[in-house]
Amino acid sequence: MAQVRIPTPLRALTNNARVVQAAGRTLAEVVDDLERQFPGIRARLVDGDGAVHAFINIFVNDEDIRFREGLATPVPEPADVSIVPAMAGGA
Repeated sequence: MAQVRIPTPLRALTNNARVVQAAGRTLAEVVDDLERQFPGIRARLVDGDGAVHAFINIFVNDEDIRFREGLATPVPEPADVSIVPAMAGGA
C-alpha cells in the first residue's frame, strides 16, 4: 500500500484529504486504485494517450518518475507517492 500525498488543487476529489492510501505494484496500478476510490482523479493526472500530464510531477519515494519508468515505475511497499503540480511563473 502506498501513501499518496494529494496537492491542494486535487483535494476536492479526495474529500479534502491531504494523504490517501492506494494499492498497486506500479504507479499505473496506484493511479487505477486512486480512480476507483476517487472518480475523476485519473483525468487530472493522465492525458488521453496514457501519459502523465506535463504540468504534473509525480515522485515515488522522492524519485521523479520522469527519470524512471513513468507510469511503469515500481511502487515498493511501503511507498511514499507525491503528486506535485508543476510551478510556473516569472517576471
